[in-house]
Amino acid sequence: MENFPVINLEKLNRAERANTTEMIKDACENWGFFELVNHGIPHEVMDTVEKMTKGHYEKCMEQRLKELVASKGLEAVQAEVTDLDWESTFFLRHLPVSNISEVSDLDDEYSWLRKELLDLLCENLGLEKGYLKKAFYGSKGPNFGTKVSNYPPCPKPDLIKGLRTHTDPGVIILLFQDDKVSGLQLLKDGQWVNVPPMGHSIVVNLGDQLEEVQECDAQSDGTRMSLASFYNPGNDAVIYPAPTLVEKEAEESKQVYPKFVFDDYMKLYAGLKFQAKEPRF
Repeated sequence: MENFPVINLEKLNRAERANTTEMIKDACENWGFFELVNHGIPHEVMDTVEKMTKGHYEKCMEQRLKELVASKGLEAVQAEVTDLDWESTFFLRHLPVSNISEVSDLDDEYSWLRKELLDLLCENLGLEKGYLKKAFYGSKGPNFGTKVSNYPPCPKPDLIKGLRTHTDPGVIILLFQDDKVSGLQLLKDGQWVNVPPMGHSIVVNLGDQLEEVQECDAQSDGTRMSLASFYNPGNDAVIYPAPTLVEKEAEESKQVYPKFVFDDYMKLYAGLKFQAKEPRF
């Protein structure tokens, strides 16, 4: 199998721009994932985020996970656990309304970063600049938030997933993952492929609204950190293909690609996250 796509964003401003955008297009079409390096986010900022994330887990969340494990007898399971994930998480909302001040015991300077990729996708699709931003805006603007996760050592990694097989419901997911402990996998051509952990990289994952399956393996050694920032449409945004990208036969296209409101999709997704994606559409 070919190598996992790694995109050097510095080359967008050089003579290699055309080749780089073609690599992004190929990654979107054939993988649904790619990894960004030289993306412009300072390494010292990412190091600080990692240090604070792991510190917050150790200070505030590790004991809670131990109590959950003990209460459910997970250390002694003998059969595959299919209704629980081996992860410790909390969520931050950034847009349209932030909740960072409400997260207890969180250092004041804790923040996460978002990176605009939508215009690059417009360029690759032959759409006018800003089309995707407008399409996903809704009446109150998009939803943007971060899921902060830690995956501690698991005594039964063959029986318990860090995070079960799923797709993500939104548009773009920006993932800052641990560069020492691997675990993220994606399904490509019927095979599970490890997403290589690289220092100071950002993994980009296309969600259901742009189209993508993934899982996180539990590990027996080492605590894995993951920060996934989700860019999702506004709740009342109406989702449908760009007219210039579908076949000219308008009536046929309407039947194949019905319009839907993103919030309706999210309500359906809540109960079907770990099931096949296609029936949701």
